[in-house]
Amino acid sequence: MFKLMDLPYATQALAPYMSAETLEYHHDKHHAAYVNFVNDFISKDSSFENKTLEEIIKISYNDAKLKPLFNNAGQIFNHNEFWPMLKKNDGPKLPSILEEQIKKDFGSFEGFKDNFTTAGKTLFGSGWVWMVFNDGRLEIRQYANGGCPVPDGLPAILGCDVWEHSYYIDYRNRRPDYLNAFIDNMVNWEYIEHKLKQAKG
Repeated sequence: MFKLMDLPYATQALAPYMSAETLEYHHDKHHAAYVNFVNDFISKDSSFENKTLEEIIKISYNDAKLKPLFNNAGQIFNHNEFWPMLKKNDGPKLPSILEEQIKKDFGSFEGFKDNFTTAGKTLFGSGWVWMVFNDGRLEIRQYANGGCPVPDGLPAILGCDVWEHSYYIDYRNRRPDYLNAFIDNMVNWEYIEHKLKQAKG
């Protein structure tokens, strides 16, 4: 059975860019609901009892009957990755290895930001934008609903939740403003470099 991970900071730690109210609803209600769904599913289907989260995601990915399980398991993965990636800051200050890789793959930090925020703005409906590491390069990909990089077999480096519950309290329908605030003021860049180093091996 899976447990709801604790937030690695207080709910007010990201204000004013992400309010305590948003974090409380997002973590305590939405993330908790995904965990509860998967645990309830497993309690009724013992074949998943000893599977890891990643195994459940891969098994359910292409099975239409298991689509609800995939979406909820994917959302657990997405949020478990997402929370440690957040940290309030006064502007992006990238560690050297991460900055070098971003410049290599996107031309500049602004090039990266434009690609990342455009992917988030143009994703229709709900989902995620993820920067992944693929064949020695950073790539930005869109994932609808509970989709995640696990079925692609790619390390997840930086992700942003563009479901409305992640920003509507603070930004209403202004998703672009949320995405800009995310890149400019809410990313734990040291942690993202750590993820990149892990992916490089």
